[in-house]
Amino acid sequence: MLASSLRTSALRSLFAGASLLVIAGALPAAAAAAEPAQGAAPALDQDNGDIIVTATRRAESSKDVPVAVTSISGEKLAVLNTSGLDIRFLSSRTPSLQIESSFGRTFPRFYIRGLGNTDFDPNAAQPVSVVYDDVALENPMLKSFPVFDLKSVEVLRGPQGTLFGRNTPAGVVKLDSAKPSDDKPSGYASASWATHDTINAEAALNLPLGGGWAFRGSGILQYRDDWVTNTATTGGADKKLEGYRDVAGRAQLGYSSADFNALLNFHARDLAGTPRVFRAGLFKPGSNDFNTGFDPSKVALDGYTSQSLTQWGTNLRLDYHFEGVGTLYSVTAYEKARVESTGDIDGGNTYNFPTGALNDALFPDNTGGVTRPEEFSQEIRFASEDMNGVRLLGGLYYFHQKLAYSEFDYTYPPTTRAANLDQDIEHRDTNENYGVFGSVEWKAIDWLTLRAGVRYSHDRKDDRITGYGQTFALSVPNVGGVIVPLRAVARASDVTWDVSATVALSKNINFYERVATGYQGPAIQDRVTFGSTQNVAKKQTTISGEAGFKGSFAGGKLHFDIDGYLWSTKDLQITAVGGATNSAHLFNTNAVGSGVEAEFDAQPIPGLTLTAGGSYNFTKIDDARIAVGVCGGTVGCHVLNPLTPTGTALINGNPLPQAPKWVANVTARYGVPIGDGEAYVYTDWAYRSTINYFLYDATEFRGRPLLEGGLKLGYKMHNGIEVAAFARNITNQIRSISAIDFNNLTGMINEPRIIGGEAKFSF
Repeated sequence: MLASSLRTSALRSLFAGASLLVIAGALPAAAAAAEPAQGAAPALDQDNGDIIVTATRRAESSKDVPVAVTSISGEKLAVLNTSGLDIRFLSSRTPSLQIESSFGRTFPRFYIRGLGNTDFDPNAAQPVSVVYDDVALENPMLKSFPVFDLKSVEVLRGPQGTLFGRNTPAGVVKLDSAKPSDDKPSGYASASWATHDTINAEAALNLPLGGGWAFRGSGILQYRDDWVTNTATTGGADKKLEGYRDVAGRAQLGYSSADFNALLNFHARDLAGTPRVFRAGLFKPGSNDFNTGFDPSKVALDGYTSQSLTQWGTNLRLDYHFEGVGTLYSVTAYEKARVESTGDIDGGNTYNFPTGALNDALFPDNTGGVTRPEEFSQEIRFASEDMNGVRLLGGLYYFHQKLAYSEFDYTYPPTTRAANLDQDIEHRDTNENYGVFGSVEWKAIDWLTLRAGVRYSHDRKDDRITGYGQTFALSVPNVGGVIVPLRAVARASDVTWDVSATVALSKNINFYERVATGYQGPAIQDRVTFGSTQNVAKKQTTISGEAGFKGSFAGGKLHFDIDGYLWSTKDLQITAVGGATNSAHLFNTNAVGSGVEAEFDAQPIPGLTLTAGGSYNFTKIDDARIAVGVCGGTVGCHVLNPLTPTGTALINGNPLPQAPKWVANVTARYGVPIGDGEAYVYTDWAYRSTINYFLYDATEFRGRPLLEGGLKLGYKMHNGIEVAAFARNITNQIRSISAIDFNNLTGMINEPRIIGGEAKFSF
């Protein structure tokens, strides 16, 4: 403990000293004339049509970056985010990306090229990192911060283990907010109203303050009425469900001089609503069709239902430019949240020998909890200027997380929460990571650029469990239901690297090759009920190779990215959740994947803009030793995998969960000048093919293909006023997107059709 404390203190002192160096170097320049922040760049360079991305921690043309990356910004981002959606609206909107949740708006799970984690435990590690304003967010609940007033969203596919560090073996979703500008006052305000009283109001104001100072404030209000009726006449569940009120804001104060830039960011969120609605007997036994009597607007629940989230965070970004040498950056961040979520996870209200009918469950199960993540991170990095064709980048990273959460369980029938509470298991976790990284880029000759990078990472996790529960359900040492304190500690280190080459085939077309590795630290599974035991999975490592072409034709009116890839993951961390005993077990296995991805955008004629993207993704569990538990309940599912003598399923050769083979998206916008403005029509469509919900394969738990489309008709005036009508999921295609397998055939569905109108004013 003493050694750990000394190491932590030393690391914090080191980073604090480096941050002070940035400030000290800036003091002589504090009175200089203001200019834009170093490295700042628009999402689209209007001079040459290049798409600018920051996948290499520098602003570069997308075609020069040897990474499969998609950038979404401007009007396209605004249209896709219409109608009060949360971050899950990005799912299938770029090649190889899926996002789903069994917690609704508070716990998104990300998958890139098939790699992800379906575990819904608050301490679950995910192989896709979400980086919001240069800050890597670890806890899945922090990753749910609303999307508003953004400059761009970038999706980086494949391992990013050098520059973005920890937990990136699958890739990175990078969100960058619009920054304060000392140019001129500007801003916007928009509001929409739609089906189910869906309200989406957003505003931003940019104010130059003089002397190099500028302020930007922005916020969002999202509201939806409870549109699902609970038909149960007994129990403690709300009579109306699936509504929410989600409010978030961001305030940024920036300073810019000749060589020094500083940006202070404060953001907060408050959410109140209902948890994800689980629907017992959703699937017709023997098929993946919805059961007889299914109605998206009705459910029958008798357990307690509630959800709330409060979150706030702050970060300070500093950079100082040393003329002729390079730029030193510091990013210091702190995030904290409190999340309460309670759900009727059996999804029904009848328990008399389930028959496979809608709303029938095997037994009542009403659980909940309070999760309190707290994260601190510090990064120092230095990016050199071009030195005769060579550019260097390197730095240090430190991360510390405290995670406390309580697992509750309630008896049946419901009377009051206090009287029904029969389980309170307390978890106290810490997670520490530090890393050292560096990369070099060398323009060997005019048509060849070589890059290489390396990173050393070290993780330490400490998990402690106390509390009490039902004696018959606890699988750990206990006295009268009181848990004997448990502790698990996991440590690991790894060196990740990448090498790449970019060949300029012409002025506008590049070919690249890249080999990269990724690392995810060890994980601890700490559910201790119904046969689950505290257990540790060792570190997960991935190696990936990809190659592709990037470029443009017709003077920048047609852009294209095409790539193919292979990856192999050793000791993939996966959790078998549910089954007949409602247990959870974390273990390591191996998996492989391959695929092809492509994106195009074009302006074939004046006024018409087209985009298209798609991917073919193949994944396979490659481990003949692994067998997992299968669906529980009197009415079980129809398992398609071979079974062992004990009834577990052999899953070797199965695709990974939530990994569709096909993903595709298209958008089209056409505008014509009319009067003092432009009339336009914008449509967008996203498709994903069949998915498996679980590690084993079962007829009922194969998600059917999903196609969702949107349409927006609007008129934009030159004075900044815009009015529009819109529809999301315009065909109202309802599909199950995930499931629970321990208690009958329980599932969850996607968002219904939303139709509404919007007004916006910009200046």
